[in-house]
Amino acid sequence: MNYRSVSDLANLTNKYASKVPHDVDLVVGIPRSGILVASIISLKLNLPLTDLYSFHRNDELKKGNTRTYKHAQLAKPWDAKKILLVDDSIASGNSMLAAVEMVKSVYQGEVITMAAFAQKENTGNVDLYLETVEQPRLFEWNILHHNLMRHACLDIDGILYVEPTTADMHDNNSYAAFIENATPLFTPSVPVAHLITRRPEKYRAQTERWLERHGVEFGQLHMLDTPAPLGPTDAAITAFKARIYNQDPHSILFIENDEDVAMYIMRLTNKPVFCIQANQMFAPGMSLPALKIQVMRKGLTFRRKAISKIRRLMSGFHLPSER
Repeated sequence: MNYRSVSDLANLTNKYASKVPHDVDLVVGIPRSGILVASIISLKLNLPLTDLYSFHRNDELKKGNTRTYKHAQLAKPWDAKKILLVDDSIASGNSMLAAVEMVKSVYQGEVITMAAFAQKENTGNVDLYLETVEQPRLFEWNILHHNLMRHACLDIDGILYVEPTTADMHDNNSYAAFIENATPLFTPSVPVAHLITRRPEKYRAQTERWLERHGVEFGQLHMLDTPAPLGPTDAAITAFKARIYNQDPHSILFIENDEDVAMYIMRLTNKPVFCIQANQMFAPGMSLPALKIQVMRKGLTFRRKAISKIRRLMSGFHLPSER
């Protein structure tokens, strides 16, 4: 599983800034993800910026007051002699082709196409690219909206909604009210195969109402058959998550909130886990330096004992039946 963050993108634009022709007058981003890349490039190279649809309408270029732009004399997009048309990635090339056709239907100047991330077989579909990243690939800005969610497990606590306080978790009335009114955080735009929560099974009805109200589509909702919610790093809930992930051969990604738990699940299942908290993909075969940093934080002995305990729990843990 190949993952790139906004930080990776910013570093690449620094490293390969010289790839952008010095005589580009205007950066044009293809909505929506291309605008992110275009914004970073335009800020770093101090170039005017617009989006594809504003370009097509020839909307007046907007300027800030804090600094002078390169080519600040441009008033309208069509006044540019050369533009950089930018998207975040290229796969089939159809989106970029459609964007180029849209631009050329109204513009007579030179168009340079650029994708931040390409694949080896399609680098020829753009004039410029920053890095080749093969499939399967995920980006920080699309991970919860990618079709891979249809084959993923998602920890809902701290991801779909703000986590409850310890006081809420240990008061039945307060916890039930929290579940009904939890503040949403990130909402996937595609169905998720497995939703997993440490909430006890007795709160299933409230949880399902909340998910429906906030438009979260899913295949199965897994809840613990315990009298009270467990803490986020409790060994039992970690084993519970790992077991669900491991038993579905079609599940290819787990998205977890807690960094330590993400590491444990990856090591227990030997499958990739993305951690929201750390903004990092933990995958089998990670380089030793990356793993070493994580291990040193809590101590190797502690981790070995914890993983051993989780494995014992996994071997004897029974999932509640689906409803």
